[in-house]
Amino acid sequence: MRTGIIAEKIGMTQIFTENGSQIPVTVLKVETCTVVAQKNKESDGYDAVQVGTKTVAASKVSKPLRGYFAKKQQEPCKLLKEFRVSESDLLAEGQKLDVSHFTAGQFVDVTGTSIGKGFAGSMKRHNFGGLRATHGVSVSHRSHGSTGNRQDPGKVFKNKKMAGHMGARRVTKLNLSIQSIDSERGLLYIKGSVPGAKNSVVYVRDAIKKTHAN
Repeated sequence: MRTGIIAEKIGMTQIFTENGSQIPVTVLKVETCTVVAQKNKESDGYDAVQVGTKTVAASKVSKPLRGYFAKKQQEPCKLLKEFRVSESDLLAEGQKLDVSHFTAGQFVDVTGTSIGKGFAGSMKRHNFGGLRATHGVSVSHRSHGSTGNRQDPGKVFKNKKMAGHMGARRVTKLNLSIQSIDSERGLLYIKGSVPGAKNSVVYVRDAIKKTHAN
Protein backbone atom coordinates (compact mmCIF):
# COMPACT_ATOMS: atom_id res chain seq x y z
CA MET A 1 0.00 0.00 0.00
CA ARG A 2 1.74 3.12 -1.29
CA THR A 3 1.34 6.72 -0.24
CA GLY A 4 -1.03 9.06 -2.04
CA ILE A 5 -0.52 12.63 -3.23
CA ILE A 6 -2.27 15.97 -2.83
CA ALA A 7 -3.88 17.50 -5.92
CA GLU A 8 -6.08 20.42 -6.93
CA LYS A 9 -9.25 19.96 -8.97
CA ILE A 10 -9.10 22.20 -12.04
CA GLY A 11 -12.41 21.19 -13.63
CA MET A 12 -13.88 18.82 -16.20
CA THR A 13 -13.35 18.45 -19.93
CA GLN A 14 -13.50 15.71 -22.54
CA ILE A 15 -10.98 13.74 -24.55
CA PHE A 16 -11.44 11.59 -27.64
CA THR A 17 -9.97 8.19 -28.36
CA GLU A 18 -8.55 7.09 -31.70
CA ASN A 19 -11.88 5.56 -32.73
CA GLY A 20 -13.73 8.79 -31.94
CA SER A 21 -15.25 7.82 -28.58
CA GLN A 22 -15.80 10.69 -26.18
CA ILE A 23 -14.62 10.30 -22.59
CA PRO A 24 -15.49 12.82 -19.85
CA VAL A 25 -12.50 13.47 -17.59
CA THR A 26 -11.65 15.50 -14.51
CA VAL A 27 -8.38 17.41 -14.65
CA LEU A 28 -6.27 17.41 -11.47
CA LYS A 29 -3.24 19.65 -11.01
CA VAL A 30 -0.42 18.06 -9.03
CA GLU A 31 2.34 20.27 -7.71
CA THR A 32 5.47 18.59 -6.42
CA CYS A 33 4.75 16.90 -3.09
CA THR A 34 7.43 16.45 -0.46
CA VAL A 35 7.63 13.73 2.18
CA VAL A 36 7.70 15.79 5.37
CA ALA A 37 7.71 13.01 7.96
CA GLN A 38 7.82 9.25 8.24
CA LYS A 39 6.00 7.28 10.94
CA ASN A 40 6.67 3.67 11.80
CA LYS A 41 5.40 1.02 14.19
CA GLU A 42 8.41 1.23 16.48
CA SER A 43 7.97 4.91 17.38
CA ASP A 44 4.35 5.70 16.46
CA GLY A 45 2.55 2.35 16.44
CA TYR A 46 1.67 2.45 12.73
CA ASP A 47 3.27 3.00 9.34
CA ALA A 48 2.45 6.24 7.53
CA VAL A 49 3.93 9.00 5.41
CA GLN A 50 3.16 12.68 5.87
CA VAL A 51 3.12 14.59 2.58
CA GLY A 52 3.19 18.35 2.09
CA THR A 53 2.80 20.62 -0.93
CA LYS A 54 2.64 24.32 -1.89
CA THR A 55 5.60 25.82 -0.06
CA VAL A 56 4.95 29.17 1.62
CA ALA A 57 6.94 31.73 3.58
CA ALA A 58 7.55 30.97 7.25
CA SER A 59 5.45 33.99 8.19
CA LYS A 60 2.41 32.39 6.55
CA VAL A 61 2.22 29.42 8.96
CA SER A 62 1.59 29.23 12.69
CA LYS A 63 4.44 29.35 15.15
CA PRO A 64 4.17 25.65 16.12
CA LEU A 65 4.27 24.62 12.45
CA ARG A 66 7.21 26.97 11.89
CA GLY A 67 9.13 25.08 14.54
CA TYR A 68 7.99 21.74 13.18
CA PHE A 69 9.31 22.45 9.69
CA ALA A 70 12.49 23.97 11.08
CA LYS A 71 13.13 20.75 12.99
CA LYS A 72 12.62 18.79 9.77
CA GLN A 73 14.91 21.27 7.92
CA GLN A 74 12.28 21.77 5.23
CA GLU A 75 10.37 24.71 3.82
CA PRO A 76 6.90 25.23 5.32
CA CYS A 77 4.01 23.77 3.31
CA LYS A 78 0.51 25.15 3.01
CA LEU A 79 -1.08 21.69 2.79
CA LEU A 80 -0.26 18.59 4.82
CA LYS A 81 -1.77 15.11 4.57
CA GLU A 82 -0.90 11.80 6.18
CA PHE A 83 -1.31 8.54 4.26
CA ARG A 84 -1.19 5.08 5.81
CA VAL A 85 1.27 2.85 3.97
CA SER A 86 2.69 -0.62 4.30
CA GLU A 87 6.08 -1.03 5.93
CA SER A 88 7.77 -1.82 2.62
CA ASP A 89 6.45 1.42 1.05
CA LEU A 90 7.78 3.88 3.62
CA LEU A 91 9.56 6.82 1.97
CA ALA A 92 12.49 8.85 3.23
CA GLU A 93 11.90 12.39 4.47
CA GLY A 94 12.55 14.97 1.77
CA GLN A 95 11.67 12.66 -1.13
CA LYS A 96 9.74 14.34 -3.97
CA LEU A 97 6.53 13.04 -5.56
CA ASP A 98 4.77 14.17 -8.74
CA VAL A 99 2.38 12.80 -11.38
CA SER A 100 4.91 10.12 -12.30
CA HIS A 101 3.87 8.46 -9.05
CA PHE A 102 0.94 7.04 -11.10
CA THR A 103 0.64 5.43 -14.53
CA ALA A 104 -1.98 5.75 -17.27
CA GLY A 105 -4.64 3.04 -17.03
CA GLN A 106 -4.22 2.69 -13.29
CA PHE A 107 -7.21 2.76 -10.95
CA VAL A 108 -7.17 5.28 -8.10
CA ASP A 109 -9.39 6.35 -5.20
CA VAL A 110 -10.02 10.10 -4.93
CA THR A 111 -11.14 11.79 -1.70
CA GLY A 112 -12.54 15.31 -1.49
CA THR A 113 -15.23 17.47 0.10
CA SER A 114 -18.46 17.45 -1.88
CA ILE A 115 -20.06 20.71 -3.01
CA GLY A 116 -22.33 22.13 -0.30
CA LYS A 117 -25.99 22.51 -1.29
CA GLY A 118 -27.27 23.99 1.97
CA PHE A 119 -30.66 22.90 3.35
CA ALA A 120 -32.35 20.68 0.76
CA GLY A 121 -35.71 18.95 0.63
CA SER A 122 -36.22 15.22 0.50
CA MET A 123 -36.78 15.16 -3.27
CA LYS A 124 -33.45 16.82 -4.03
CA ARG A 125 -31.53 15.23 -1.18
CA HIS A 126 -32.78 11.63 -1.40
CA ASN A 127 -34.50 11.52 -4.80
CA PHE A 128 -37.97 11.04 -3.28
CA GLY A 129 -40.90 11.05 -5.69
CA GLY A 130 -43.01 13.55 -3.75
CA LEU A 131 -46.75 13.38 -3.14
CA ARG A 132 -49.51 13.26 -5.75
CA ALA A 133 -50.07 16.27 -7.96
CA THR A 134 -53.85 16.39 -7.25
CA HIS A 135 -56.54 14.36 -5.43
CA GLY A 136 -56.43 15.94 -2.02
CA VAL A 137 -52.79 17.03 -1.87
CA SER A 138 -52.52 20.75 -1.21
CA VAL A 139 -49.36 22.86 -0.73
CA SER A 140 -47.23 19.85 0.30
CA HIS A 141 -46.48 18.30 -3.12
CA ARG A 142 -42.72 18.09 -2.47
CA SER A 143 -42.90 16.91 1.14
CA HIS A 144 -41.57 13.52 2.25
CA GLY A 145 -44.83 12.23 3.67
CA SER A 146 -45.12 10.09 6.79
CA THR A 147 -41.97 9.58 8.86
CA GLY A 148 -43.13 7.26 11.65
CA ASN A 149 -45.52 4.52 12.73
CA ARG A 150 -48.26 4.46 15.36
CA GLN A 151 -48.10 4.68 19.14
CA ASP A 152 -45.67 1.78 19.01
CA PRO A 153 -42.79 2.70 18.68
CA GLY A 154 -44.12 6.26 18.96
CA LYS A 155 -41.01 7.93 17.59
CA VAL A 156 -39.07 8.63 14.41
CA PHE A 157 -36.13 6.28 14.02
CA LYS A 158 -32.63 7.67 13.74
CA ASN A 159 -31.14 8.08 10.25
CA LYS A 160 -34.60 8.50 8.71
CA LYS A 161 -34.26 10.06 5.27
CA MET A 162 -35.63 13.58 5.59
CA ALA A 163 -34.91 17.13 4.50
CA GLY A 164 -31.68 18.58 5.87
CA HIS A 165 -28.16 19.78 5.18
CA MET A 166 -26.88 18.42 1.86
CA GLY A 167 -23.31 18.18 0.63
CA ALA A 168 -20.13 19.58 2.20
CA ARG A 169 -19.12 16.10 3.32
CA ARG A 170 -15.99 14.02 2.91
CA VAL A 171 -16.54 11.73 -0.07
CA THR A 172 -14.32 9.06 -1.61
CA LYS A 173 -14.93 7.78 -5.14
CA LEU A 174 -13.43 4.37 -5.75
CA ASN A 175 -11.92 2.75 -8.83
CA LEU A 176 -11.51 5.80 -11.07
CA SER A 177 -9.21 5.14 -14.00
CA ILE A 178 -6.43 7.48 -15.09
CA GLN A 179 -6.94 8.15 -18.79
CA SER A 180 -3.71 10.04 -19.39
CA ILE A 181 -0.93 11.96 -17.65
CA ASP A 182 0.68 15.26 -18.67
CA SER A 183 4.08 15.21 -16.99
CA GLU A 184 5.17 18.61 -18.29
CA ARG A 185 2.23 20.47 -16.77
CA GLY A 186 1.67 18.10 -13.85
CA LEU A 187 -1.87 17.10 -14.84
CA LEU A 188 -3.86 13.94 -14.21
CA TYR A 189 -6.84 13.19 -16.47
CA ILE A 190 -9.22 10.96 -14.52
CA LYS A 191 -12.26 9.38 -16.14
CA GLY A 192 -15.55 10.57 -14.68
CA SER A 193 -16.33 13.03 -11.92
CA VAL A 194 -14.39 13.71 -8.75
CA PRO A 195 -15.89 15.05 -5.49
CA GLY A 196 -15.37 18.74 -4.76
CA ALA A 197 -15.72 22.15 -6.36
CA LYS A 198 -13.27 23.72 -8.78
CA ASN A 199 -9.93 24.66 -7.18
CA SER A 200 -10.65 22.42 -4.19
CA VAL A 201 -8.09 20.07 -2.67
CA VAL A 202 -8.40 16.32 -3.29
CA TYR A 203 -6.31 13.34 -2.27
CA VAL A 204 -5.37 10.66 -4.80
CA ARG A 205 -4.03 7.23 -3.94
CA ASP A 206 -3.87 3.72 -5.41
CA ALA A 207 -7.25 1.97 -5.54
CA ILE A 208 -7.71 -0.61 -2.80
CA LYS A 209 -10.04 -2.80 -4.87
CA LYS A 210 -8.52 -2.63 -8.38
CA THR A 211 -5.09 -2.15 -9.91
CA HIS A 212 -5.14 -1.81 -13.69
CA ALA A 213 -7.79 -2.15 -16.39
CA ASN A 214 -7.91 -5.42 -18.25
